[in-house]
Parts: sequence; structure tokens; C-alpha cells
Amino acid sequence: MRIGFDAKRAFANKTGLGNYSRFVLNALMTFEKQHEYDAYTPKDNQNLFPDFPKSSIHFPETFLDKKLSAFWRYSNITNQLSKDKVDIFHGLSNEVPQGLSLKGIKSVVTIHDLIFERLPELFKPVDRRIYRHKFQSACKRSDRIVAVSEQTKRDLVELYHVDPERIHVIYQDCNPVFKRMTDHEESTKILGLYGIELPFILSVGTLEERKNQHRLVEAFANARTSDFKLILVGKPTSYSQKIRETIRHYGLEKQVLILQNVPTDHLPALYQSAEIFAYISIYEGFGIPILEALHSGTPVLSAKGSCLEEAGGPGGLYADPYKTEDISHQLGKLITDVNLRKSLVSAGKRHIEQFTGKNIAGQLIDLYQNMIR
Repeated sequence: MRIGFDAKRAFANKTGLGNYSRFVLNALMTFEKQHEYDAYTPKDNQNLFPDFPKSSIHFPETFLDKKLSAFWRYSNITNQLSKDKVDIFHGLSNEVPQGLSLKGIKSVVTIHDLIFERLPELFKPVDRRIYRHKFQSACKRSDRIVAVSEQTKRDLVELYHVDPERIHVIYQDCNPVFKRMTDHEESTKILGLYGIELPFILSVGTLEERKNQHRLVEAFANARTSDFKLILVGKPTSYSQKIRETIRHYGLEKQVLILQNVPTDHLPALYQSAEIFAYISIYEGFGIPILEALHSGTPVLSAKGSCLEEAGGPGGLYADPYKTEDISHQLGKLITDVNLRKSLVSAGKRHIEQFTGKNIAGQLIDLYQNMIR
């Protein structure tokens, strides 16, 4: 089979959709080498995916398509795919181009989440309309849909009335850097760079309303622990001020540390050194930071109500993200019970075996082959 991919995010995005795109392409190249994989992208100028073979990267060919790359991805790319004799096209980031069926090209789209539908107040109205058009159009025109979690599948069925038989839940894994253990000397050096003292609770994620860090700070305050520190790592937004106000309200300036611009290469040391990883986001499509924690051998405190229980499985405890007292109660159990933390780590290690690149690549190839048949 020759499979083409909308790989813009693989070559342009450092996180999120970019990580997913790189994971899928790398898994297929590594474990299913008998097929051809072509990546279509407007640009490759950030050196984010140096391992992908240059000969298999395709760019817009005409002057107009180069200038209007968004339109190329939406429509004109189809002629290029036909000329390249692509059997299946997989849109890795919620959209596929028009006209594929007319060219005899089968299509798959990965839908990551419908957060903009579940939490519309967090998005601008114009953005919601654009996302809704793209997602609904892609679901309608694609032969098959990959959902990254059962939660996303349920959302597609409930909100967009997609036939569940067309939706295939295929998970993903995190960056391989989180699977390599950092030696003690290196970890100590990295922790020292940020002034982090042991023991500590770690939370990684953009500092935004949906990630719910201010309630985590409240729960940490209510847990009444003087030994632990709380480390929040993430890109700042206007919501950061609310977090800082909460820290000041509870007098936690010496116990809560906010870090930004932490390079990916430093994160494994933070994850592996933490006693607990806390991720109580109100809503997610999957929850990659939870996998990062489980690979690091760190027990998880996460939120009920979306897909996070799928991601963490028996490797964590779960609380209502809107109820500070519930979060604090679960956090308290993890802080005080070392044996509980150890048992969660063991269970988490078993749980994440299903997310391996080999397993995911095999599921995707089965899906592609069934479509061709």
C-alpha cells in the first residue's frame, strides 16, 4: 500500500498534534516497513522530524499552491495525491482535503477531541464555527474515522451523529524520551537549575482555565503538607494570574513554583523525580502527560469525566475536577501512603503496554488494509 499523510503538524508543531503526527509516522516506518509512507506538508524548515526520509516528503508543486498553502491542503493536494498513486490518505489533524473519493483514494481522518463543543466558553465564536465546519466536513467525507479515545468516539456519536461503526479508537503513545531513565547525577543537575527541592508534586500543561491548576493549588493547600512542594510547568496565559492569586491567598509562595520554557529534554528528570504527577484537567481528548508520567514510574492523580481515566487506567487515582475537596482527599492519600504510590506505579507500567508504537502501527495497518479490501 501507498499511504499519504497530511503531515503539516509533524513538521511545524512542537507539541500536541505535532507529537501525534510524528508518533504515527515513526511507528509505521519502524514496525510496518513493507508499505510506502508519503508526508505532505507546506514546509519543513524547523528540523522537528529529521528522521523522516527526505525523499518521501512532498511539498506544493505550483507557484499558486505554494503561496496559498491552506487552499492546497484543503483542495488542490488531491491532484498531487492522484498523480503520486496514493491508495489511502490519512488526515492526522482533524481534516481531509476535498475530492479524494472522485480520484479513487480512500480516506481516514483522526479526530482528537471536541473540546470546543464541550467547553464552548473557552473559544472565540468564530473559531468554534471554523472548527465545527472542518470537523463535521471531515467526518462526513472520510471513509473511516480514528478517534484517539473512547471519549472522543462518544462525543462524535452524540454531538455529530457519526455512525459508530465508522469510528475506530486507536490510541497513541508519548515521546520516546520519557521511556529512558535519567541517571541520578543528571537529574540532580536539572532539578538544581530550577531550584526544585524534594519531595514534590509535578503538574505539566499549559497554564489555562481548562487545565484547572488553580483548583490543584487549592487542593494542595487543603492537604496541609509542609514537606511537599508543588511544581507547575507550562506555557503561561492570562489565566496564570488567577493561579498566582490563589498561591498568594493561601500563603504558598515558598511551596508552589511555576516554571515556563522548560525544554523537553529536561522534563523526564522532573517526571522521574516527582513523587506524584497531578493532571486534573476539566476536559481532554486523551491525556499524553499521563502516559509521560506512567512511563516515568510516577503515580498519577487525575480527573474524572473525560478520557483521562482511559489514559491512566489503574495507574492513578481520580477526582471530580470541579470539587476541590475531592481533589484534596485523593491527593492526601497519595501523599501519605507510600505503598499506594508503589502499587499504582506497578499497575501503570502494565497498563501502558497497550500504547506501544508496535501495537498502534499494527492497528492502523489493519484499518488501512480492511479499507482497501
